[in-house]
Amino acid sequence: MFTRSVSVLLFAAMAIAQTAPEKKLQPGEYDPYNEVVKDINTTNFTKALAGLDAWNQKFPDSEYKDDRSAFYVQAYAATNQPSKAMDAASGLLARDLNTVFPGPAGQATIVRFLYNVVYAISHDPNPSAEALATGAKAAHQLMAFDQPIPGVSTADWEKARASMKEQASAALLYIAMQPGAQAMARQPPDCAAAEAAYTQALNEYPDRSVLSYELARALNCVSKKQPEKISAAIYEFERAAVIDPTLGDPKSDPKKVVGFADSAYLKIHGSDEGLDRLKQMVRQSPLPPAGFEIETAGQIADKKRAEFEQSNPQLALWTKIKSALADTNGEQYFTDQLKDSQVPQLRGVLVGVDRACRPKELTVAVPLPDTQQSLRPEIRLILDQPLAGNAELNQEFHWEGVPTRFTKDPFLLTMEAPSAKIQGLKIAPCAVVTSRKK
Repeated sequence: MFTRSVSVLLFAAMAIAQTAPEKKLQPGEYDPYNEVVKDINTTNFTKALAGLDAWNQKFPDSEYKDDRSAFYVQAYAATNQPSKAMDAASGLLARDLNTVFPGPAGQATIVRFLYNVVYAISHDPNPSAEALATGAKAAHQLMAFDQPIPGVSTADWEKARASMKEQASAALLYIAMQPGAQAMARQPPDCAAAEAAYTQALNEYPDRSVLSYELARALNCVSKKQPEKISAAIYEFERAAVIDPTLGDPKSDPKKVVGFADSAYLKIHGSDEGLDRLKQMVRQSPLPPAGFEIETAGQIADKKRAEFEQSNPQLALWTKIKSALADTNGEQYFTDQLKDSQVPQLRGVLVGVDRACRPKELTVAVPLPDTQQSLRPEIRLILDQPLAGNAELNQEFHWEGVPTRFTKDPFLLTMEAPSAKIQGLKIAPCAVVTSRKK
């Protein structure tokens, strides 16, 4: 229950309490008092509780009732009844402990009492708001206590002081986390309340990575209804991973938190681009800056699509048409929306002609830029007039036309196009064929 250094201190406190000037015991009260003290000293806390109940029932107005309350706190804490310990402690903590327990013996009793309250609140799985307030008050008083206890060596006192501060600090962190934890434990979870509670706790304890992690969980929960919160959630996951991926538990595997945080970023952003910058950013502040947003993979795709459409309007138009034709309802799309309608200018590469000289049918491929894909026929152009000569293959040109037929397998869109609307196609004179004289 206690560290060795604090156990030394508490036993010293008991010894001082027993050698201090006694308060007045009522006739017949010595035996129940003495039995409780003996059971407490021998750590027989279950028996001590029974003795405390009997003592309290028979002597409710004992001059030692405040000491009895402190014994109750210790016994309840030691028997894993933290909520009862907190109830027993609330009355004493509402008063000035230096007045309740005066003198050197009182100081030792105060330390023992505060330590037991701190232990109890730290082990209460679902403390009430009143218990949290009581525990916080005890933790702050224990952390601030700096009066050496008579009979305790300097070395033991220093070790005890370090342990007292450590336990008080851990209790205060636990107390700060409880409102958020309780909100998340509700059915259904109160995600917004948890977000608010963990945000407040993180502002109080900015170096505690476990608070960043729990805030991230709450934000992730909130993002189910408010998707814009997901960026802040990833920020906090990454901050937890960068500040202390063990979340304060040296026994935990830090790789789990780091892996989870990074995978959350990759899932939203679509790549690890910008992840190193984010890892540097989270070191600067426990909370993301105003307007912080991680671009989603969808947003990046939309931006690239917009840039592509702006720089390649003709190719973008064909990409949309081709995608609709290749879809499950492609034939229906062709019949209802595309057939016999004027299509704005398109661009492609000539890959075939119906005849070498003065062709009237042109086969076209529409390759994507910066790709090494092979040229596959996708469009057949039927001209109203044959070309004026020979058109070499693999050259790029533009045209306008009206779709008239479509086959999905093999994919081929047929369009009627005026020869006058063919632009950029280089035409060479047809070779003159001369007959040989016999």
